[in-house]
Amino acid sequence: MTICHPSLATISSIDWGIIVLYAIGMVAVGFHYSRKINNTEDYLLGGRQMKPLMVGLSLFASLLSTISYLSYTGEMIRYGPMFITGALAFPLVIFVVGSFMIPYFMKLRVTSAYEILEQRLGLSIRLLGSSLFTLIRLFWMALIIHATTDKVLTPVLGLEESWTVPICILMGVVTIIYTSLGGLRAVVFTDVIQSGILFGGGLLTVVLVANELGGVRELWPGEWLTHWEKPNWGYAPEARMTFVGMFLAIFCWHTCTAGSDQVVIQRYFATRDVKAARRVLVINLVADFFAMLLMAMVGLALIAYFTANPGMFGENQSLTNNSDQLFPRFISEGLPVGLTGLVVSGLLAAAMSSLSSGMNSTSSVITSDFISRLHSDESDEKSKIVIARWVSGLIGVVVVALSLIVDRVPGNLFEVANKVVNLFVSPLFVLFFLAMFVRFSNTSGAWCGVLTSITIAVLIAFWEEITGHKGISFLWIMPAAFVGGTLVGTVASFVLRTKQET
Repeated sequence: MTICHPSLATISSIDWGIIVLYAIGMVAVGFHYSRKINNTEDYLLGGRQMKPLMVGLSLFASLLSTISYLSYTGEMIRYGPMFITGALAFPLVIFVVGSFMIPYFMKLRVTSAYEILEQRLGLSIRLLGSSLFTLIRLFWMALIIHATTDKVLTPVLGLEESWTVPICILMGVVTIIYTSLGGLRAVVFTDVIQSGILFGGGLLTVVLVANELGGVRELWPGEWLTHWEKPNWGYAPEARMTFVGMFLAIFCWHTCTAGSDQVVIQRYFATRDVKAARRVLVINLVADFFAMLLMAMVGLALIAYFTANPGMFGENQSLTNNSDQLFPRFISEGLPVGLTGLVVSGLLAAAMSSLSSGMNSTSSVITSDFISRLHSDESDEKSKIVIARWVSGLIGVVVVALSLIVDRVPGNLFEVANKVVNLFVSPLFVLFFLAMFVRFSNTSGAWCGVLTSITIAVLIAFWEEITGHKGISFLWIMPAAFVGGTLVGTVASFVLRTKQET
């Protein structure tokens, strides 16, 4: 099949039809599962009897958003394949999370993961943990909507910049509808479908480019590209990316997320037992590994395509400038009629699977940790479901509003995701680490630890903006914030306990 080159303004009615059908299908799923919800446990946890394969793919689709879909590809084009080395941390993640965290969580039959914090460290720490999680996911969802709209939909559909806000709102509304109606079952079901669409869109891109250029071998560069960063396998905090830095960043992100994030822990709780929850973890990481490889291949395919067709670069675009936007450029300029709609649906799938999971999980936290405390009376199950649905809708509105301001953070999409979305990942896990593994930890020590961790994360992320001087790499945000927060929290808990005893 020969790749054709339509203009931005001529996306076909067939492509539009595919995109519209995809959106209608997602809403139909929400209506279907809304009839199967009998109580809040059905709505928020899928009745705790869901199959590990489905839940694992759902977790993968939830965490691998459009941010990852575009940032992995853009990172490969601009800086090279060093980011893939982070996958070597996956076996260690499986051992640590599967051996120490999942068994701890599965002993408890709770709805919100942050109930665990209250049991060990008191109500204030539970509310602090819930608030940090809510902030993480609100900014995460906002960045997803912004990236999908600004870097994909607007340029691919040939629309003016003024369409950004309406498209953000429309995408938010569709996701709100099927998420708020169908609960976790609808989220998991659509996530599995969206995982298939996501992989399909990437594979389709590689196959089409390889076909036009004369085979898969044409996608491989003959040598290390001059604009790629040279591999650095050692310890160099000031370097943008090294193997050590990437390994620690990936290990910390997956471990901290698996051990403190409601999106992940909620998936564990949706399964039957520890063995099933471990399978969810493994399936998620295996799918994530193949997605990283696929996005790297897409990056190589795009390098080969635009090198062979230099006239296809847009204004101010090159392999080293605006690399995050080359994939959307290829979608709009390089795909045959009909396939553009399929690949756009794949990018929408990556975005909406994450949005739906974020809305559902954030709704469960806000409902369990905040609203339930304000209502001392025992509401019936139908009223609780209505409240949870309204909370999901309100979250969607807030996310759309935030999506309009997240583009002010400097850096490519990979850097922005680490600086904005992952800013509070380690501080949140510091609370869970103290609760699970430091027996003498207490409320005061936890507050000291989390405040230290937040301070370290903010300073590393925005050191250049604060001081005017270049700091260490953004990859050290999570490792440094975790180590610093844990040490301070542990020492403070011991000192403050000793003072109270004396």
